[in-house]
Amino acid sequence: MQKMNNTKFIAEISSNHHQDIDRCFQFIDEASRIGCYAVKFQLFKIDQMFTPEVLRVSEKHRQRKNWELPIEFIPILYEYCEEKKIKFACTPFYLEAVDVLEPYVDFYKIASYELLWTNLLEKCAATEKPMMLSTGMAHLNEIEQAVNVITKINDIELSLLHCVSSYPSPILESNLAIIGALREKFMRSIGWSDHSVSPAVLYRAVHKWDAEIIEFHLDLDTTGEEYSQGHCWLPEQIGSVISHISQGVVADGFASKEPALSELADRDWRADPNDGLRPLKHLRDKWNLLE
Repeated sequence: MQKMNNTKFIAEISSNHHQDIDRCFQFIDEASRIGCYAVKFQLFKIDQMFTPEVLRVSEKHRQRKNWELPIEFIPILYEYCEEKKIKFACTPFYLEAVDVLEPYVDFYKIASYELLWTNLLEKCAATEKPMMLSTGMAHLNEIEQAVNVITKINDIELSLLHCVSSYPSPILESNLAIIGALREKFMRSIGWSDHSVSPAVLYRAVHKWDAEIIEFHLDLDTTGEEYSQGHCWLPEQIGSVISHISQGVVADGFASKEPALSELADRDWRADPNDGLRPLKHLRDKWNLLE
């Protein structure tokens, strides 16, 4: 689908894929259909994400083993995205994942939880691939440190995503104004990584704060592992928002106040300044001929 504005929409599949390649294809199909710039997956291994102490005690965390994306899917998903003409991205959650993804991803996405992990930032930057960095839970100095780590390795294409890392995130905590502040400070493309599932937040992020990227969590049918947490959009929900944002840009115009083409026929039906009656006097002669 041809985008009509400059906002790039990224569908985050996260752990909603059920480890089913056909379901992954469906996600890519839907993301392409509703007008997304990219689709993003996550590559993690539970035993390289959480400490042994956590996994030993927490059954909830051990169950996330079923959320892992099979590594053998990566080249298949890349090829399918190529076919569908949509960008393929992935978040690496362990160092070896960077190597696995490098031949395939159009860009790396760093999750908010990994913002402080210098080794991961450096390894992604060393590939010279574009990167997007989520900034949930972070102070400004932590963001600055991460940006410095990346740019010292390579002057790559780096985008920052303002994010509130709660699931779902309260609308009142969105703090969209920081989008402008981040843009001014870092002189980078700035976007919003959404967990609010609020059309109003997305409209405001784009139309008020000029968010250049909108990332959102997508589910197909409410059966995804993360849908019940309340931060995932369904295709019909987010599709209408993308459509409205993309179409609405044509209403901007050119800041020149002139009658619109659709108004021209009514110009002569304005009240005449001499007597306040409609239409203008020069048009009244035509009506006299009709009597």
